[in-house]
Amino acid sequence: MSKPSIYGYTFDQLAAWLEDRGYSKYWASRVWQQLYRERAADFAAMADVPETCTALLADQLLIGSMDVHVQQESRDGTVKFLFRLADGHLIETVLMRHKFGLTVCVTTQVGCNIGCSFCASGLLAKKRDLASGEIVEQIMQVQRYLDEAGRGERVTHTVVMGIGEPFDNFDHLIAFLRIVMDPKGLAIGPRHITVSTSGLAEKIRAFADLNLRVNLALSLHAPNNELRTRIMKINRAIPIEELMEAIDDFIARTNQRVTIEYILLKDVNDGVEQALELAELLRGREGSVHVNLIPYNPVDEHSQYQRSEESTVRAFFDTMKKRGFSCSVRLEHGTDIDAACGQLRSKQLREEGEPSLAQ
Repeated sequence: MSKPSIYGYTFDQLAAWLEDRGYSKYWASRVWQQLYRERAADFAAMADVPETCTALLADQLLIGSMDVHVQQESRDGTVKFLFRLADGHLIETVLMRHKFGLTVCVTTQVGCNIGCSFCASGLLAKKRDLASGEIVEQIMQVQRYLDEAGRGERVTHTVVMGIGEPFDNFDHLIAFLRIVMDPKGLAIGPRHITVSTSGLAEKIRAFADLNLRVNLALSLHAPNNELRTRIMKINRAIPIEELMEAIDDFIARTNQRVTIEYILLKDVNDGVEQALELAELLRGREGSVHVNLIPYNPVDEHSQYQRSEESTVRAFFDTMKKRGFSCSVRLEHGTDIDAACGQLRSKQLREEGEPSLAQ
């Protein structure tokens, strides 16, 4: 981007930026209000802000850096957006409807280097990190979609579970969290935000140090090193023992429960034997973790993996419950569209002739 996005500034940073240019904190409050409460899509449209101020903002900052390239709407109300960034890269963002509110799943990187063997997000290696403003703008784009529908709905929750490893883009992730949690802006509370990681142990500890009160989810997906290394190459660098030590540190320092995400792959990691092994791995943490079982959404490029039978999912669930663990099966969204994370993006790139996907 030739100019930075205003969405990448916290309120304090924006106030300092304007003060350096002769505008008081009051005007920063007015601009912030117009951005996040009035959802101004153009600096010139900001009411009750001096024209000299909006002209300055327009000259030096961007208010929008992405466009909707593809939009898919599911029968269940899920909406998947494929955004084209200013440099031409594509990212995915998803709006999901729950009984408790509207959740947006955001992306933090263009591509992913974690290399999970079942995931569509990693079909292309990471091209770059997203700036904090690009992550914030995903929510703003979805909120404008809701505004245009005219039903008075607002984004109430966000999950950082889209393309990329959030903790591999740590500084921009933290800036994003501070911006969306600002009570005078989007005001999404920390308990309504979940960050998912594949297991960068030192970043888990750094996240605990910040004590943001944001929920943490760990993508575990296997109960032992041999199996986890086979399906998640990151386990070669950070084995389960090191990962669980970091999770224990997080729980001890924040007193927060951690969600253990476990995607069920037919005849790979979904047997009662693996459920018993997972229960043993997590033993002693029954009140500190919640196990979230995830039915697999098949991906064309990963045809070696299939969806578990419902009876298998139920047996795994029952095993975890009988051993005293809080457990759930993730409610599926968008099954009639490209449901898997990264699936729409990879499909679009394949159609556009991306060399690594067109083979």
